[in-house]
Amino acid sequence: MLALARSGAAEGLWLRAGRQTGGRGRQGRSWASPEGNLYVSTLVRVRPGEPPAATLALVAAVALDETAQVFGLTPTLKWPNDLLVDGAKLSGILLERAEDAVVIGFGVNLAHHPLDIDRPATSFAAHGAAPDPGIFAETLAESFGRWLSRWREGIAPVRERWLARAHPQGTALAARLSDGSAVDGLFGGLDAQGALILRLADGTTRVIHAGDVFLL
Repeated sequence: MLALARSGAAEGLWLRAGRQTGGRGRQGRSWASPEGNLYVSTLVRVRPGEPPAATLALVAAVALDETAQVFGLTPTLKWPNDLLVDGAKLSGILLERAEDAVVIGFGVNLAHHPLDIDRPATSFAAHGAAPDPGIFAETLAESFGRWLSRWREGIAPVRERWLARAHPQGTALAARLSDGSAVDGLFGGLDAQGALILRLADGTTRVIHAGDVFLL
C-alpha cells in the first residue's frame, strides 16, 4: 500500500490479505498473521487545514470499535488505538506516512489470537463466532468513511466518541516513551489534539504524544 501511495493511488483504496508472511506492528514488532483473521490497509490523502495526521489513529479506532459492535463484541479503547476485551488485545492499528498519504493498517483477531506474547490477546472466536474477514472489511470501510468525513470537519466529534468508548478516567496507566523512559499515572482524558493526558502522583499532568501505553 505504501508503494501504491507513492505511485499516486487515490484515497479510498483498500487492500486486504488473506494471510501475511511478514506482518508487523508498531516499532517493527512481528504480527502473527494466520488465515482467518483480518489484515487490511487503506489510504488517506491529508489535505491542508485538516486536523493533524496523527489523529487519524483515533478515527481508525472509533471506526473499528463501531465495526466490532456490529459483529457482537463491545471493546474498550486504549490510547491511541488499541481495542481491548476484558483487558486482552483484540486488534492492532498501524499508521505510516508517505508524503501527503497516510496508510492505515488494521490487524484484527477474528478466528485466532496469539498465546505466546508478553500481553494478553483475544479474538472474536474466543467470545463466539468469528466473522468472515471479507464482510468485516466491508463493514469497516463503510464505518471508516463516515468517521473520516467527520474528522475532516474537525477532530472534536472523533475525540468525543473515542473518550466515550475508552476506559474510565482515573484508570492507572504506564507509558513507555520513545527515549526509553517510562511514566506512570492516571488517565486524565485527551487534550484538544488527541494526545494522552496523564495525572501524575505529584499532582501535575503530563501530555503524551507518542509511546506505548499499558493498563496497570
